[in-house]
Amino acid sequence: MGIRRRHWAWAAAPLALALLTVSGCDSAPGGPAAEPTAAPSTSTSAARSVARVCAGPVTGPAKAPAGAVTVDPAVVGDLAAKTSSSPANTTFWLRPGKHRLAPDRYAQVIPKKGDRYLGAPGAVLDGGKKNQYAFSGTARDVTVRYLTVQHFVAPQNEGVVNHDSADGWVIENTTIQDNSGAGLMAGAHQRVRANCLRDNGQYGMNAYKNGGGISGLVVEDNEITGNNTDDWERRQQGCGCTGGVKFWAVDGADIRGNWVHGNHGAGLWADTDNNDFLIENNVLDANDGAALIYETSYNAVIRDNTFRRNNWVEGRRYADRGDTFPYATIYLSESGGEPRIRARTDKIEIYRNVLENNWSGITLWENADRFCNSPANTSSGDCTLLVKNTGRCVKPAIDKAPLYADCRWKTQRVDIHGNRFVLDKSVVQCTQMCDRMAVLSNYGTYPDWSPYKGERVAEAITHKQDNHWHDNVYLGPWQFAAYDPSRVLDFDEWQGTDYRQDTGSTLDPRAGG
Repeated sequence: MGIRRRHWAWAAAPLALALLTVSGCDSAPGGPAAEPTAAPSTSTSAARSVARVCAGPVTGPAKAPAGAVTVDPAVVGDLAAKTSSSPANTTFWLRPGKHRLAPDRYAQVIPKKGDRYLGAPGAVLDGGKKNQYAFSGTARDVTVRYLTVQHFVAPQNEGVVNHDSADGWVIENTTIQDNSGAGLMAGAHQRVRANCLRDNGQYGMNAYKNGGGISGLVVEDNEITGNNTDDWERRQQGCGCTGGVKFWAVDGADIRGNWVHGNHGAGLWADTDNNDFLIENNVLDANDGAALIYETSYNAVIRDNTFRRNNWVEGRRYADRGDTFPYATIYLSESGGEPRIRARTDKIEIYRNVLENNWSGITLWENADRFCNSPANTSSGDCTLLVKNTGRCVKPAIDKAPLYADCRWKTQRVDIHGNRFVLDKSVVQCTQMCDRMAVLSNYGTYPDWSPYKGERVAEAITHKQDNHWHDNVYLGPWQFAAYDPSRVLDFDEWQGTDYRQDTGSTLDPRAGG
């Protein structure tokens, strides 16, 4: 898997550090996260339900189901051996106790098509800090339920459960915790429901498949917390490889009803040629970095979510350094709606969300120096979904239509409306740079053959690419940045004839507290 390095100039997405409190909690920053509760909304309820899984996981059958193969925790390697000797479509029932694989780094369970693994109450599959992978192989339609999977040591960017990103897996009511790498990988048409993905070294889940091909992914009613315990962003500066969940080249995903909190980096991060995401009814709180990053990707609906106390760690870190980039809670980087790519919407629609006491709000960003074949393209040589042959994006062809438009990811057709933005600086404990909405770019300079030099991209993202805020409610001392970070506007200027943003919206600067 190629490492995706961060953006050129201002484009670095907020990442990594320590657990913070959730809105409504009386403890000081650094205290435990509060239980999630829905915040008020102006037009509809946000985050109608949320998963509280880790403290009270659903337990499995106390007796072996009819026809199931019983797995004995007293026999080291019993699960892998019985899986190997049984036919496809076998149900395995793991008795209570700690199940271990052979003490070899590559010892693992390799299911057959349709196999089902059910844990009894207290059933744990433990890697002993020796085994790299728990469940692997390419068999389709495997089910894992009611287990605790822990203490595996997957390498960076690799995962413990469904290591090979096989298709059609169902992972439900399972706790995947205290592993290195990613707790879980994802394949096409995978269902990840009601799990506790906790305290894993890199990601709770890494939705990545070599060569792509992930579609129809459902992630719902999970608790995703405390991930990136190995602090990869410090170990490998600029890797952009941390957070609660990372999505790579996923075409069609429903992300709903999850509680994503206290992750040491971003909460949810869709990075590089993702498309057709529905992100709804989640609570994202107290993540060290941005709650949601949607990067070099397309077409999404983001609605009815609650965002609280996100990005305090990373936002404050950059502000203390004097960085004027508006690091935000929802960060759209080179991402927008594209009617030519099939999806449920041809926009990025952000509506009916509540954002309360986060570090800043929503930033729409487009790096003028980032496009196909540019050395500043941090997506490891990938190109947009509109250009199949990356080699076409060179001079002189890139100077003219259609490649001038199609060789770069564009932040366009973003519709932000009906949201409630609340900011009390005494809660966030900030004096500057925590109060921004933004639509902006940098001055294009690189490489020498770039057709996007100067202010072309800043002009386009600000005025020509159908990016609009409207009919929102702002409570607190919000400011607005447009074109580049130095243009900080008040509400009247933001709504005025130069920018024409937030038609029908209201702002009460004294109401945030």
